[in-house]
Amino acid sequence: MSLSHPIGDMITRIRNGQNAGKETIVVPNSKLRQAVLAVLKEEGFITDFRNEKIDEHRSNLIVELKYVGGNGAIQEISVVSKPGRRVYSSSAKMPKVLNGLGVAIVSTPNGVMTDHKARLMNVGGEVLCKVI
Repeated sequence: MSLSHPIGDMITRIRNGQNAGKETIVVPNSKLRQAVLAVLKEEGFITDFRNEKIDEHRSNLIVELKYVGGNGAIQEISVVSKPGRRVYSSSAKMPKVLNGLGVAIVSTPNGVMTDHKARLMNVGGEVLCKVI
């Protein structure tokens, strides 16, 4: 199956899994998805993720969702940059999500990171998604 927007698909799987109360979800593996999941784990939105081989050439990522008091740790997650409309931002104009309470995940030349870290490193890039 060919996906036109792999990050959007992963975010939708996370949102749907959390709304359904699942402990884990399965996402096809890629380096960009791993980088976004690493940022989500670092910021405390998911518990963990691991790689699971399907065969010699394919593998999946198993994502362990995080719940706090019976509610999901992620209140809202949405895609910002889409295939039809890419959203780029300089370090000076990097968006603040909920005035700094949320996180925007940005793909920069120095790797995938949060908006706060991108501002500190003075780099811009493509705003992938925002998480509250």
